[in-house]
Amino acid sequence: MDNAGKEREAVQLMAEAEKRVKASHSFLRGLFGGNTRIEEACEMYTRAANMFKMAKNWSAAGNAFCQAAKLHMQLQSKHDSATSFVDAGNAYKKADPQAAINCLNAAIDIYTDMGRFTIAAKHHITIAEIYETELVDIEKAIAHYEQSADYYKGEESNSSANKCLLKVAAYAAQLEQYQKAIEIYEQVGANTMDNPLLKYSAKDYFFKAALCHFIVDELNAKLALEKYEEMFPAFTDSRECKLLKKLLEAHEEQNSEAYTEAVKEFDSISRLDQWLTTMLLRIKKSIQGDGEGDGDLK
Repeated sequence: MDNAGKEREAVQLMAEAEKRVKASHSFLRGLFGGNTRIEEACEMYTRAANMFKMAKNWSAAGNAFCQAAKLHMQLQSKHDSATSFVDAGNAYKKADPQAAINCLNAAIDIYTDMGRFTIAAKHHITIAEIYETELVDIEKAIAHYEQSADYYKGEESNSSANKCLLKVAAYAAQLEQYQKAIEIYEQVGANTMDNPLLKYSAKDYFFKAALCHFIVDELNAKLALEKYEEMFPAFTDSRECKLLKKLLEAHEEQNSEAYTEAVKEFDSISRLDQWLTTMLLRIKKSIQGDGEGDGDLK
């Protein structure tokens, strides 16, 4: 069956489902088998939604799944309702990001009501990703990552919570909310440094925390660096720690060339990502005479 044929069949199923819903509302039918008609309508809406999906009509698929979700709720089938709202959200994601968020929020309300916080956390991440990539609303993405981290922590899923918090920290620093970023990087660094499998990552978190300190105040960065070396002696021998010491020295001497040289040397072995490049440039601009520079680190 071609796409047009699938759509036609889906539209027919939607019409049939609506008839059954209306019939269930009539007084006599309500007394005799109203729920059966609602169940049949649910099934038809779901079949229609899958037909629309095959025809790649994402909005219509989202709408059909939504109708099924509402009827499941009417039948007190909370789990089925939440599942249909998630299916609706996934379909809408491809056509209408805001509608996708609304459906996923509806699913989250049901899951939290049922005490299923791990699943709710997962859907908060999906919403955060829609805000990141489709709607480009970073503040809202941060809020959903934070909510997700809270739910994961409550369920003792610390590794998943940390992943969400690190996203929050990265965005907070980009938005110049340095104190918030520092607190998260320090907290995650402290949590991971004693874990044999994760301690290698701890140096990255302390490095990022120190850079955030550095943007705010050079003295703060020096004190933070001393604290991190004391807390986590392995940090002292890391390339990140050595780079920070060179940058602090160059900054103190207001030596823009030495600063750039230290960054270039580090970058030649460990490629700097976009976030690190942005933070290192912000620090470089605070070196006298470099504020009007071309904003380059190379």
